[in-house]
Amino acid sequence: MSGLPESLYAAAGVRELDRRTIEDFDVPGYTLMCRAGAATFHALDRRWPERPLKVICGAGNNAGDGYVIARLALEAGRQVDVIALLEPDRLGGDALTAAQDYADAGGVVGPWPADIGGGSADDDPPLIVDALLGTGLDRDVGGRFAEAVTAINAAPGPVVAVDIPSGMQADTGRVMGVAVSADLTVTFVGMKAGLLTGRGPALCGEILFDDLGAPIAASEGVPLRARRITSTEIRRCLPPRPADAHKGLSGHVLVIGGGPGMPGAARLAGEAALRAGAGLVSVATIPEHVAVIAAARPELMCAGVRDAADLATLFERASVIALGPGLGQSDWAGAVADAALASGLPVVLDADGLNLLAAAPRNRPDWVLTPHPGEAARLLDSDTDTIQRDRFAAVARLAERYGGTAVLKGAGTLVQTGDETPWLCAAGNPGMAVAGMGDVLTGTIAAVAAQCKELGPAARCGVLIHARAGDLAAGTYRRGMLASDLLGPIRQQVNPP
Repeated sequence: MSGLPESLYAAAGVRELDRRTIEDFDVPGYTLMCRAGAATFHALDRRWPERPLKVICGAGNNAGDGYVIARLALEAGRQVDVIALLEPDRLGGDALTAAQDYADAGGVVGPWPADIGGGSADDDPPLIVDALLGTGLDRDVGGRFAEAVTAINAAPGPVVAVDIPSGMQADTGRVMGVAVSADLTVTFVGMKAGLLTGRGPALCGEILFDDLGAPIAASEGVPLRARRITSTEIRRCLPPRPADAHKGLSGHVLVIGGGPGMPGAARLAGEAALRAGAGLVSVATIPEHVAVIAAARPELMCAGVRDAADLATLFERASVIALGPGLGQSDWAGAVADAALASGLPVVLDADGLNLLAAAPRNRPDWVLTPHPGEAARLLDSDTDTIQRDRFAAVARLAERYGGTAVLKGAGTLVQTGDETPWLCAAGNPGMAVAGMGDVLTGTIAAVAAQCKELGPAARCGVLIHARAGDLAAGTYRRGMLASDLLGPIRQQVNPP
């Protein structure tokens, strides 16, 4: 077992890794299957050492993995029942071999339908092993397989998914009709990108990865679906400061926002920019909000802006603009947004800045767009469900239509610059789904851009800093978190060891 790899693949890419390992490096397919079953059994045995197992086997190699797990459980003295949706003698290849080895070990196979969640009133409910369907799923789950998925989800015991939760599409993370909701997913050979975005994180639970000993050389030339953002990006964008550093060396972020009734959004973005290391941060807002923002955070330089002309002096001093937090869509908002976009400065665009852009689309190379799925739907004349069904396609369309770098927020945030391979952030948690988180992200990305002078890397770095700060802020309590809870952890994240 190892940490999650940086390289993320589509299902076709993982199949190619399998093929190369077997054919080019002479590792028998059944050896890989036995390694997969062993990796899964050892993982579940550590977490749930006493529970009886019910292994639900379907079709193909995923079923074969299930039979290996069941055999290993028998050999370890564990109580195990196998329920087969497909008679074992109808399997082929390595899966048939695995089923025969299980039978030779004394294993018994029960037919579907069956009670998969039962146990005595005095015992914990059994652990369910989902070995129904693998990564080759290309249509909605139906018939007895859908019934089995529904039964697994209704069972009271924990669920372990083998390679991928059955019913989840490996490339996108979307649900194909119905899908298993697992507590633990053990995945193999190559990391499937869909496990980490869309519905993937919610369906997978904890994810463990095992390359099963596949040679590194087997991956040469296999196309990536995405790259996972790692600490390398933070160290690259934010190296240690020299001993003679001064505030001008770290850039000047100008936050433009805080329309009527929304001073908090601009203040959050501004303070996040300070905590992320910007040397100077100014906030341009309506005059009525200057006093309240300055009183709450005196390190922010606040300027009352009555009209776009009041921004001219601020543009002269700024190095990056964060446009949109609490901006609104009034005539004032439209005027200051137009001025910001005409300033020639790089821009991080969020919230109502994105809504104004959707109403008047344009394309430019020197900005970062940070939509959530609803905003992305407006920008692409689409709907939220379509965006979420294939987030990779959506972020690519955003980058193509609008230029620059697109950040599609949500579980498994994606970052796309031009036609480059997209990047995925696997950090973060559902406690971050509260008001103000986007404002903090906008300020963070703008601050990193002010320091490293590159928008694409700054977007990747800022997304990871923000997500990890959210994980630190949440701890074990994910409900009730505030966006401002991230401000302290952000400071920790921008000072990597």
